[in-house]
Formats: sequence, C-alpha cells, structure tokens
Amino acid sequence: MVAYANEEYRKELARELLSSGITAIDLELSPDPNLFPPEEGLSAALGIPFPPELAPKPQPMPAPPDPSAPLPRADVLVVTWTIDEQRALADVLTPKFSKDRWYRYNRNYADYDAQIRRGAPAKNARRLGSYFPAQIGNKSVLCYKSELHLNQDGIENPNDRGNATLPVKAMFHQLIDEVDPKVVLTVGTAGGVSEEHDLGDVVVTRGAKFRVKGEFRNAPFKDGVYRSEWDVPTTRFALAEQLMAKFADNLIEPDLGAPTLNYDLPNPIRPTRANKPDIKLDGRDMPPFHPILTTDYFEFGTSKNQLFDEGCAVEMGDAVLGLACEERKTAGKSVPRWAVVRNLSDPQINGDLRDKPAKLSLQAMWAVYYYQGYGYWTSVMSALATWGIIGGLP
Repeated sequence: MVAYANEEYRKELARELLSSGITAIDLELSPDPNLFPPEEGLSAALGIPFPPELAPKPQPMPAPPDPSAPLPRADVLVVTWTIDEQRALADVLTPKFSKDRWYRYNRNYADYDAQIRRGAPAKNARRLGSYFPAQIGNKSVLCYKSELHLNQDGIENPNDRGNATLPVKAMFHQLIDEVDPKVVLTVGTAGGVSEEHDLGDVVVTRGAKFRVKGEFRNAPFKDGVYRSEWDVPTTRFALAEQLMAKFADNLIEPDLGAPTLNYDLPNPIRPTRANKPDIKLDGRDMPPFHPILTTDYFEFGTSKNQLFDEGCAVEMGDAVLGLACEERKTAGKSVPRWAVVRNLSDPQINGDLRDKPAKLSLQAMWAVYYYQGYGYWTSVMSALATWGIIGGLP
C-alpha cells in the first residue's frame, strides 16, 4: 500500500507541475490582446547578444490565423510543454511576442476530445496547443507549446489496466504531417540523474526510452527504446554556452539550514552553490544515443537509484516522439530527424533523505522545490541550446 500510495502521489505531483502557471488567458481560444497584462506584451528583455546573422526573428502572420487552420510549414519544429518552458522559449526565440501572443491551435480537436480525461489542460482549453513562427539564419522555425501530455491526458482502459489513451502521439503525427519539418526538437525541463550534472545543464540526445509504471505499465510500448540516426551540429555550442553563462547567477542554489532551531547541528548552514550551465551531448559527453527517460509519473534521479545507468535525464513525454517516428517509418511516411533538448530544472537528489510515506517524502519535496524555483531560468538554457543546434544546421 505504501509503494502504491507513493506512485499515485508522484502521478498527481506530475499533473500539478505540468499545469503550473496556467491562467484564464491561457484557456482562451481567441484571447483579446487588449486584455493581456501589460508586462506580458513584451519579452523578458533578456538582452541576449546573438550574432546579427543568427539572431532569432519572430515572423508574425499578417492576421491571427483561424485556430482550426493547418500549421505553417517550417524547416525546424520545436515542441515544448509547460508554461515556464513556453515563456523561456518565447523570450529567446520569439522576443517581443510573449506566450499570450502565440497563435492558438485546435485543428481536429474533436477527434481527440474523447481520449482526454476530464480536468486535463487540453480538455480545459479545448485545443491542442499554441505556436509562433520564427527565423534563425536561413532556417524557418515553428515554436509550438503542447497542451497534450503523456501524464495529463490518458484515460485508463477499465478492462485492460495498464493501458490508456495516448492522444499526444496522434498530435505528433499531425504536427509532422502539417509542418513537414526536417528536424524536430523537443525542449524543456527534466530531472537530473548524474551527480556530475549541474542545475541548468542541458542534455541533448538522439535517444529516448519509456520508463512507465502507471497507466501505461502494460502498454505495447512500455519498454520502447528509440533513436534518431543523425549528427547533431555542434559548431554553435561554444557560443550557446557563453550566452548561457550570462544567466548563471539565476541558478545559485539556496543556503540550507536545519528546518527549526531545535536541531543542534555543528554546521547547520551549507553555503550557496553556483552552477555553470553546459551542454551535455550524447556520443560526446555520454554514451551515444544515451536516452532520455520518459515516465508517466513524477520521477527524479537520486544518489541511490542510479538512473544514469539507464538514461541521461528523466521527463514525461519525449519518447512519444520516438514512438511516433517509428510508426511513421513502418508506414512509409516521412520521418524527420529528431533530438531531445532538456534542461535540468532539478539536480540529482540526495537518496539518503526520507522518501516515505509519500506526502512526507523529503526527496520529492526538494525535487518539487527545484522544479518550481528554477523552471524558467533553466528553460532559458535549453532554449539557448536549441538556438545553438538550429544555428549550426547546414
């Protein structure tokens, strides 16, 4: 019972975190720009000194498109998932066009609705996502924020426990059909699994693996491992890391002391720690195709669970892209090159901390603290790494 309670709690944590930051405007299909908060009308004004020839240039459409219209084509499709991730991606790749100004997208939503559980973000917003076009050098880019998620949407089959609906897979097929990208990058937060990886580091990998224990524990893809055979360009990585370093002050970890003064500890305060964000690439900084781990609950790496033996970080969606691309290959459809670009919003957690009972887990408490406290600034790092990949494409 304790183990089950812990898994259920982790599942609910995941849903809360994926929904964090959603406002009434986010639920509007055709929001009135006059109602946007004034501070949302501009980017975070990060002042990033991009090379002029590769500075991201937003490409607003002449008029807001109908939400049911197909997506515009682009060389690169960039998919992100949460509000913090979208804010960061907008501030880096679509500056002066904040998340509220991205175009809403509900094409074929009626085909998805019955597959989405009540209370899920996509059900509440009645759409699949939001998007905005941009240009980086000679590459057209479509930035897309999904409202569908592996963890959020599934309706478990009452006659086949461990199998559930997976509408986000159909969405990936639809996006690839419409955008016809040469490259797809999934971007956002992840949990660190290696002690050597700092808060704010970005893992880039061409591999993905399902690690599911909840509503997908008996799914046909439950042990699926996928890879994309191509060479991620690194020519702009050094510059991307220089740009990332400009925001490292936002990744300083807090002083840690005893929770009350009743603790008699010889050295109760741990000094603050600075982090130097870097890009960790599979095949260079870790084994080739070392996969991202996709879970259907809130998992995090600890000093005890040795998740780095299985993959480079842990999150809740990217292996679905690998699954969709494998299906496309089997069906003889176009298959883009793909890679996962994930910033570490929570570092490896101390495995000696108490983990049970579920709602008193100090491990989960700290993982959530990091995720909520550093989600935006670590996502700026993955957005800059994404820029570095696109800027290096031939």
